[in-house]
This record gives sequence, C-alpha cells and structure tokens, in this order.
Amino acid sequence: MTSPDFFDRGDGIRLAYHHRPGTDATVVFLPGYMSDMTGSKALALDAWAATNGRTLLRLDYSGCGASEGRFEDGTISRWRDDVLALVDAVAPGPLLLVGSSMGGWVALLVAQALGDRVVGLVGIAAAPDFTDWGLALTDAERVALAAHGRIERPSDYGDGPYIYTRALIEDGQRQRLLGRPVAIDAPVRLLHGQGDDAVPWQIGLDIAAAVRSSDVQVTFIKDGDHRLSRPADIDLLLATVAGLLESH
Repeated sequence: MTSPDFFDRGDGIRLAYHHRPGTDATVVFLPGYMSDMTGSKALALDAWAATNGRTLLRLDYSGCGASEGRFEDGTISRWRDDVLALVDAVAPGPLLLVGSSMGGWVALLVAQALGDRVVGLVGIAAAPDFTDWGLALTDAERVALAAHGRIERPSDYGDGPYIYTRALIEDGQRQRLLGRPVAIDAPVRLLHGQGDDAVPWQIGLDIAAAVRSSDVQVTFIKDGDHRLSRPADIDLLLATVAGLLESH
C-alpha cells in the first residue's frame, strides 16, 4: 500500500489522503466514526476505480487514521470542513459522495454545502444525528461528561473504546438533519442492512423523507449487518456507484 499524500488545511494540521486520477466525477469515500480510509469498502472502491479508470479520493479526517491532530478535538462540523477543504484543493470538479455510517452524515452536510457540484450520494448504513438518537447517556455518563468532557464505551468495530466528547455531542446537536428538509437535489442511494445493530434501518427511511431530491432510493439487505462488507454487499456498493456515474 502506498503512503498517503498530505494537505495542510491551514492551521498546521495535515490531512492524509489518496487521490487516484481518472475520468468523470470524483468518487469521495467518507469513513465512519473512529474509522479511516483503509477499510474494506474504501479499498474495494479504490480497486474498482483503478480497474475502470475512475477518479477516487480517499481521506482521513483530522485526528483519524494517518491524519494529524487529536481525535478528541474532532466534531461533525470539523470533519465536514476537513472534507470541504480537501475536495476544493485536490478534486475541484463534480463529486459523487460515498459515506459509511457517520460518513453518511458528513456526506449529507457536504452535499448541502456544495450544491450542484455533487452529482450523487451513496449512504452505507448512514447515521445522521447519531449523537442525538444513538448515545442514550446513562446518569453516570452524564456526570463523567460534565466532569471530564468525554466518555468511553466498548467498541465491536476497533481495537480500542469509542470516545465521545462533550464538544462532539454539542456540535452534533447543531448539525442535526432529520425531521426537517435537507437541501440536496442530487440522486441519493441508501444501502442499509436490516440486521444492523448500530444504526436502525429505519434511519434510512427518515433520510429519504428528509432529502429534497425526488430521486432517492433505499435498498435494504435483510441479512446485512452494520459493516455491509461481505462480497455481495461490496458488489452492491460498486454497482450502485457505477450506476450513478453512468446516469449523471
């Protein structure tokens, strides 16, 4: 695997990324919470882009993966702004956003900000507003958050615990999308496993109802889990991305 390139976002913190040149709109993969650009879905998209001559951008948010900065300083809006700065610098043309879990939330925010530059959006178990519906803090956690500014929870998806900060939660409240119109007119495709134990599959329906675009399709995989990384799941993702590129 080649070493990433780095982009200084303007405050001395460098964002790690891989940019594969090719044709058509740039496919931008946005990882999930405490994840990075080396996951199976990101690498599958990269291999597909290499085989088909497509343009692809993979990136790590600040404080994540190979990027500089502290994870504890991250918020939804900060990571959104990381993406906006990077795409302006290295992928200034049309974009097709692919967001996994929290990356789906970031993708929706980026799409709202960039308007017509975004020609399509694919959400994989997209999790907008997860700091609102997904945390359900206990009394002990509320005390810890007030006293220390952070809490930790065990993770089934990584080597260490999930870290949630007061800043992340408060910023998440300001970036909520569901239950109100989401100003995106590009085609949207939402892939969600009905066996997802992290993001309820009903969130996919909530996103579809909120997005302004009339071209929204939700695909449920009945036995699919949160990762949607099995070979059949990857094939569905690649076909969905290819279909959006061919139709825009």
